[in-house]
Amino acid sequence: MPTIMSHAAVPIAGALVLGHGRLTVPIVAVGIALAMLPDLDVIGFGLGVQYGEAWGHRGASHSLLAAAIFTLLVAAIMRPVHFKTVALYLFACMASHGILDAFTNGGLGAALFWPVDGARYFAPFRPIEVSPIGSSFFTGRGLAVLWSEFFTIWLPLAGCVILALSMKRVLARQE
Repeated sequence: MPTIMSHAAVPIAGALVLGHGRLTVPIVAVGIALAMLPDLDVIGFGLGVQYGEAWGHRGASHSLLAAAIFTLLVAAIMRPVHFKTVALYLFACMASHGILDAFTNGGLGAALFWPVDGARYFAPFRPIEVSPIGSSFFTGRGLAVLWSEFFTIWLPLAGCVILALSMKRVLARQE
């Protein structure tokens, strides 16, 4: 899995592209929290849930269905002015977690299509170093993972944000 900090990259990038007119600071904060939420499934380890089970790490909580259900509930509770935009933004935030996990070079993959398909999926290209969990994160290995994520997550997203904002600016001039 990527580090918890890098799971926040997608909500931040999305917020920069969508701008202040559609997203408030609380909505962006909820987006960041939802992007991190699927990893709460590690609690299952202490309860005897095995990694490869449906409710194990990278299982049901990493699915697109879980993202849809959670984001619709949260959006309904928040009742934002731009409901569709906010709901789609929050869905992208939470769904990005399993998708980013599929790009890592370790673990069992992510159960993106649970419950229809319980298989764990990896992307065909897996450039993201899997993050160490717990105190081993604060080692040279953890620093190497952060460095890897800078190049494989943060820089590409920054490029996408710059491109999207540039395109918005060009289109605004043409109107």
